[in-house]
Amino acid sequence: MTRGHAIILLILTSMFWSSSGLFIKIIDWGPLAILSGRSIFATIVFLVYLKRPSLKWNAIQVVGALAYIGAQLFFIIATKLTAAANAIFLQYTMPLYVLLFGFWFLKEKPCRADLWSMSVIFTGMLLFLWDGLTFSGLRGNIFGVLSGMSMALMVLCLRKQKEGVPANTILLGNLLGILIGLPALTQETFSIASLSIIAYLGIFQIGLAFLLYTIAIKYLMALESSIIIFLEPILNPIWVFLVLGEFPGVLATIGALLVIGATTARAIIGSRILTAK
Repeated sequence: MTRGHAIILLILTSMFWSSSGLFIKIIDWGPLAILSGRSIFATIVFLVYLKRPSLKWNAIQVVGALAYIGAQLFFIIATKLTAAANAIFLQYTMPLYVLLFGFWFLKEKPCRADLWSMSVIFTGMLLFLWDGLTFSGLRGNIFGVLSGMSMALMVLCLRKQKEGVPANTILLGNLLGILIGLPALTQETFSIASLSIIAYLGIFQIGLAFLLYTIAIKYLMALESSIIIFLEPILNPIWVFLVLGEFPGVLATIGALLVIGATTARAIIGSRILTAK
C-alpha cells in the first residue's frame, strides 16, 4: 500500500458515500425500510470483515450504535423531504457539534481556530435554513441538522473506543437498524430495481466505503484525508443534479461553500499545529 493507493481508496470512499442522496431519491421506499434493508447488506460486510465481532453492549458502544442509526435515518428522511444538497451539507456541520461537546466528553479544549470555524459553519447553516423556508423544505433541513448532531455523537463515541475496535459499534448499529426498520421493510413492494439499489447502498455505499476508509487513513496525514473525504458533500448534489435535475439554490450553495471552506481551513490549521509540535 502506497500513499497514491491510499488516496485512490479515499476518493473511492467519497464517491460511494456521495451516491447515497441520488439512490435515496430514486427508490420509493420509506426511510425506515431503507434503513433496515441497507443495514442487512452492510451487516454481512462487517461480519465478513470482523470475523469475530465483539458486541460488549456497554454504554459507549450502545450510544454510538444508536447515534449511527440516528445519523443514517435522519439523513434519509432529510433527503426525502428537502434537496439532496441541503441534506448532505447540513449533515456535514457535524464538526460544529464535535467542537461543542468534545471538551466535555473527550477533554479536548477548543482553540481560537475552533471558535472561528464554528461561527462560519453556523452562518452556513442559517443560509441553508433561509433557502428552504417552505414547510417541507424546512422539515428536511431540521432532519439534516439532527443527522449532523447524531453523526457528531457517533464520532465522539468512536473516538472514545480508540484503544478497541470501533467497527463493532457500527456493526451493532446495523443490527439494531435491521430490527427497527424491519416492520416497515416487510410492507414495501420488492422489485429487481429496489433490491439492486438497497444492495448497492448496503454493500458499497455503507459497508465497503467504511472498510476502504479505515485502510486508507493509516497511510495519509490527517490533512490529506480530511480534504479528500470532503469530496462527498460536493459530489452528492452533483449526482442528483446530473440524473434528476435538482440543483441547490443560491443561498444554499453559498452556505455549502462556507461549511466546506471553514471545515477545510480548520483541518489545515490543525495539521500545521500538529506538525509544529
